[in-house]
Amino acid sequence: MNDESADSKPGLRRRRFLDRTPAPATVVGAGTQILGNLRGSGTFLIAGEVRGDGHLDGHLQLLDGGTWHGEVHAREARVAGTVDGSLRVQEKLEILRTARISGSVSARTIAIANGAVIEGDIEVTSGGQLVRFEERRFD
Repeated sequence: MNDESADSKPGLRRRRFLDRTPAPATVVGAGTQILGNLRGSGTFLIAGEVRGDGHLDGHLQLLDGGTWHGEVHAREARVAGTVDGSLRVQEKLEILRTARISGSVSARTIAIANGAVIEGDIEVTSGGQLVRFEERRFD
């Protein structure tokens, strides 16, 4: 079996299915503690604890029960856990109802669920409005 399909143009090859799948996420599981700064790209799923600064060229998902102590920089983020430090996001930031943030927050766009707690300044860097929403899913 080859990479070309019958309907493809001669000489052009289609990408293999595995070439199209995203890279695996970096996971800090529940009960795991990372001491030190974290730097990298891709997706980061944090269900445990990180004590240090983060410079993430990718997407951060801080799950409910996950904690981060330190300054966090990410391209995009979805926060359901606890951040004790500032949170700087280049693009979209979604803060879920279970989130607790003690520090300043900035992002191009910010959506905050009712029930989330933020003890610090909030800055929407695009100049747009802060979006508040009622969280309907509980995953």
